[in-house]
Amino acid sequence: MADGEMLQDRAKFHSMTEGTQEDWAAITRAAAPHRGELADRLLAHLKLLDNDHGGFAVDRLEHSLQTATRAHRDGRDEEYVVCALMHDIGDILMPANHAELGATILKPYVSEANHWMMDKHGVFQGYYFFHYIGLDRDMREQFRGHPHFEYCAQFCHLYDQSSFDPAYDTMPLDAFEPMLRRVVETPKQSLYKKD
Repeated sequence: MADGEMLQDRAKFHSMTEGTQEDWAAITRAAAPHRGELADRLLAHLKLLDNDHGGFAVDRLEHSLQTATRAHRDGRDEEYVVCALMHDIGDILMPANHAELGATILKPYVSEANHWMMDKHGVFQGYYFFHYIGLDRDMREQFRGHPHFEYCAQFCHLYDQSSFDPAYDTMPLDAFEPMLRRVVETPKQSLYKKD
């Protein structure tokens, strides 16, 4: 498409109050080719975790891959495995509250249980170390009684807290790429999607 054609397929408004149906049709057409790029962006960001050890025995990418590998080998479904892969993607962008970022990214694509698990895993993971840094290791108890409490506690116990082993036979990132692509291909719920 030539530059002149590209300019013609743009909205003409300078403020949304001036927008027309034709403007929004042009925006929709222009956005369509980029819809499949989310998986590529997520994979690129996961690669940024490589060699970022943060003091741990393995780097953050290895930890994420190990967590996903353990969940996969335990027979968890693809959505759960992708959540395991993505659970710490916020470590370098939002270190003060990393869990929320991964949960927010995947929210349109995953079940309520998996979203809650991702969102709260930071507090639940604290059970294993908060007491060493002056925090209450039982902070997760504020969520006791929530329908997904045990689900999240199990994720942390079985997969997250145990995935810092340099000798573990971890699957490579490219083994998870098709799973990630399938999970983020179509949102299950979105502000921009009709029910």
